[in-house]
Amino acid sequence: MWKPVHVASPRIWSKFGCRLCSENSSNTQSLSHPRTQAEKAKRRQAREKAILSSDLNDDGLSWSDKEKIKYAAKLSPGEKKDTTLPFPQSYSPEYVEFGWYQWWEKQGFFSPEQHSKQPHAVDKHFSLCIPPPNVTGTLHLGHALTVAIEDALARWRRMQGYKVLWVPGCDHAGIATQSVVERKLLREQGKSRQDFSREEFLKQVWMWKNEKGDEIYHQLRKLGASLDWSRACFTMDPAFSSAVTEAFVRLCDSGLIYRAEGLINWSCTLESAISDIEVDSKELPGRTLLSVPGYQQKVEFGTMVTFAYPLEGQEGEVAVSTTRPETMLGDVAIAVHPDDPRYKHLHGKRCRHPFTEQLLPIVTDTTVDMTFGTGAVKLTPAHDHTDFLLSQKHSLPRLTVIGGNGTMTSVCGQWLEGVKRFDARERVISALMERKLFRGKKDHPMSLPICSRSGDVIEPLLKKQWFVRCQEMAKKAVQAVEEGDLQIIPQFYSKMWKSWLSNISDWCVSRQLWWGHQIPAYRVTLQNSMNTEEEHWVWGRSAAEAQQRATIKFGVNPEAITLTQDPDVLDTWFSSGLFPFAMLGWPQQTKDLTQFYPNSILETGSDLIFFWVARMVMLGTELTGQLPFKQVLFHSLVRDKYGRKMSKSLGNVIDPLDVISGVSLERLQEKVKEGNLDPRESIVAIEAQKKDFPKGIPECGTDALRFALCSYRAQGEDISLSMSHVLSCRHFCNKMWQTVRFTLATLNDASLPTPLAETYPLSSMDKWICSRLYSTVKECEQGFESYELYTVTSALHSFWLHCLCDVYLESIKPLLKPEGCEERVGERQVATSVLYHSVSVSLALLSPFMPFLTEELWQRLLPYGHFDKTSCSLCVQPYPKTSQLEHWYFPKEEADFSLVQEVVRVTRLLRAQCQMTKEKPDLYAVCAPDQMEILLRFRSAICTLGRISTLHLHCPEAGFSDCPSAKASAVGVVDHSLCLHLSAQNGVNADKQRAILCQRREKLAFKLKQALARTQTHSYIEKVPQKVRQEMENKITAMEQEMKNIEDQLLALKDAK
Repeated sequence: MWKPVHVASPRIWSKFGCRLCSENSSNTQSLSHPRTQAEKAKRRQAREKAILSSDLNDDGLSWSDKEKIKYAAKLSPGEKKDTTLPFPQSYSPEYVEFGWYQWWEKQGFFSPEQHSKQPHAVDKHFSLCIPPPNVTGTLHLGHALTVAIEDALARWRRMQGYKVLWVPGCDHAGIATQSVVERKLLREQGKSRQDFSREEFLKQVWMWKNEKGDEIYHQLRKLGASLDWSRACFTMDPAFSSAVTEAFVRLCDSGLIYRAEGLINWSCTLESAISDIEVDSKELPGRTLLSVPGYQQKVEFGTMVTFAYPLEGQEGEVAVSTTRPETMLGDVAIAVHPDDPRYKHLHGKRCRHPFTEQLLPIVTDTTVDMTFGTGAVKLTPAHDHTDFLLSQKHSLPRLTVIGGNGTMTSVCGQWLEGVKRFDARERVISALMERKLFRGKKDHPMSLPICSRSGDVIEPLLKKQWFVRCQEMAKKAVQAVEEGDLQIIPQFYSKMWKSWLSNISDWCVSRQLWWGHQIPAYRVTLQNSMNTEEEHWVWGRSAAEAQQRATIKFGVNPEAITLTQDPDVLDTWFSSGLFPFAMLGWPQQTKDLTQFYPNSILETGSDLIFFWVARMVMLGTELTGQLPFKQVLFHSLVRDKYGRKMSKSLGNVIDPLDVISGVSLERLQEKVKEGNLDPRESIVAIEAQKKDFPKGIPECGTDALRFALCSYRAQGEDISLSMSHVLSCRHFCNKMWQTVRFTLATLNDASLPTPLAETYPLSSMDKWICSRLYSTVKECEQGFESYELYTVTSALHSFWLHCLCDVYLESIKPLLKPEGCEERVGERQVATSVLYHSVSVSLALLSPFMPFLTEELWQRLLPYGHFDKTSCSLCVQPYPKTSQLEHWYFPKEEADFSLVQEVVRVTRLLRAQCQMTKEKPDLYAVCAPDQMEILLRFRSAICTLGRISTLHLHCPEAGFSDCPSAKASAVGVVDHSLCLHLSAQNGVNADKQRAILCQRREKLAFKLKQALARTQTHSYIEKVPQKVRQEMENKITAMEQEMKNIEDQLLALKDAK
């Protein structure tokens, strides 16, 4: 019943050492080429050099300590904070974030059952699952990006009135958890796993899980994730375990799971097969000494050994090259290209193995790369994936010469049996030298596969395992994307999806562990059976069901059968592949499964596209008859400032809680030392921390971290996270805090604001800010719908900072002063209402990204608003819509205000040139008729923002002038038709003014020369569109006008002298 199988993962193993065969996959070819490995090593070395270099112009993260404010009032867990307490002077993350999450959770705001209580509820569902992190680990910034994006989407949909279910989960992480517990038992009790029975050891694992396994859930709560904790799902829970058993049995019954002998990734330290994602590729530039578990001395890698096989029955030899000479005891043939002229006379000949005396046939195969190395390839089918495929093609035997524990087998002979594989390497080379068959050794750039769990070098081994047949399921997954049933975002991943799934191999799901889902398959021993070599297997949901199946299958009485359950467990990725439907109660037809399956979306890192996403799609479609989700949203990888992927093995992982609460440099470096890194990597990691965080990481808070993460373009190139950017987002939080402080002070001095629907702006500035808010809401709607969250955060940051704070607040401050004119009371009331709604609507827009800060500030504004008091939290308020703000849309004011901003900018520049600080001079504007109309409407705002006393207008074309122009003035150009004259008759230092003007003239002359040069190229008219040419002409005209004005000013200063 044994069936040959395709190799589990040729992609990883094509990179190991020296392969002289070309692969079918172009992707594999590029990975295996030595120059590619050398380039990777060169890039890595360049990054390390940048880190270790002492002459970098980088002072690291610069920051100063901020006052930490604590919420001092007594608060029981789950009780609502008292927001009537005095408003602190400045923003403090610790104060803001205290207490809110426990209250949200106790109120049940994150449960879909809350949906029916909301007045704005709609009959729509939104469901997703969090990619279940390993129970052993802690979250890093890559996880934080996932949480920030998913929580923003969940909170947005919840505020839209959807029935939202976001399920938290944790993966049992078979290898990782078992390794952690084994190390703990060895450290504390001096015992290994083998000192316990399986049941005793599993009790120890469960004890550890119950004590330590909630750390990730604590981190998720600190990140503000609005997960429904009542549905938290652990992959070893009884219900989930039943789903895993059901899936295995069904797939076996349908022939999609079978048992066979195949070549797999094997960790000799763990003595288990491991998945592709648990294999790290270590790039070696050449000869490198590495520490390997179980060896006292470092082992040499990154070299290529060449040796000769003597020809049988004639003089001559065939030289072959390898990075793994210890495997030559398992060589069964030599392959050459049929067209290689060097070996044409040897086709069909044989060589004699110098140690085993076996005859090795010389076979021909077109996959051999005759331009690389000697052009002849040694074939070791039991220890190399490519050779395994060739052995199937040429009907070659397979000799296993390395055992599961990493020692040489009896096949090698007594001189090597029981010797550790890398010690055997040296013995083999010495023996080849003795027989004068050694032909040399040289450096060879290569990629070495390392077990991420144990640090051991991966060994490909031939084992009898359970495999999932993937080809047909993969075709359906490809078809789902091509026919539009499954949408992949960004779309460019679709090509990768099709390429990988079209070349997929069968999936080994056996793991030689104790912790995990024990495979529900049973080996059958028949009474009085004489054939002990042949294996018979059955499977079942229980031992009783398996017994019944075996009785029927073999036609014997139950008493004549003995069943032994397979001691192996299933690959963790098998159980996590069931997560979207098993978390909802499958295979039972639960209410949750009916309502929320398929999930609305899956959001995860792009590095999991094959290991997790593809498998979920294949298993979900096969087991439920439906795709597990309708959309897949991939975000990019988070890298450090040097471009390195954040990895524990590099020591550059940052705990999000360290960013939220702050951490010292000393503690950061302690974490690196606790990580058992390679000494070289440890030095690089510690040096990088010294440079990047000389004072540690400041307290930034959850809201700043989430906002910063969502402000990157996640669906594109990898994210190079800057802690300075997170810190700037914290400053933005403080800006929001101060804006609300100002708003509250204004509200205390005024009557209650009118409801939003009844608030109609009066002044041009009111209309402008209202229209800007409408446009911002529209940008948020579009950004969320397209999952481009960076456009949402950008729009909100720009509105709050550059429109609301920098412009509108400053322009209305004179109006809002209590001692203002009585006749402007009505105007003041409208401005107060506009300010209040601008702030409260903006807080609602920001809520999905900054849940803690927006809740704290919104609660402070709540007494002044017209809200449904049954929905006492911002997180369940309706998300703002453009349909609510149509009466606030004034496109003309928005379009016209760009001119106003330019006038203010030039005015401020003129003030700076004249070194004015407190003075408020007159400003004279010479303009065109359409510009005059705009300036008249915004005259008051220009005076306030430009810090001038009066704005005088002169429009020759319209024959309008409200004042003669100033005689002594500084002149600035807004555009070719608008000139500003700033009255500067008093206190102007002529020498300084002349120096400033000369400097400005020099810069302007350079820009003008560049612009003119562009227009004078021979292809300018043909290639540049008319609109762009017109814009360039206007710029040149404006610069020429400004140059003339500067000359006039310099002349005037000369005359004055």
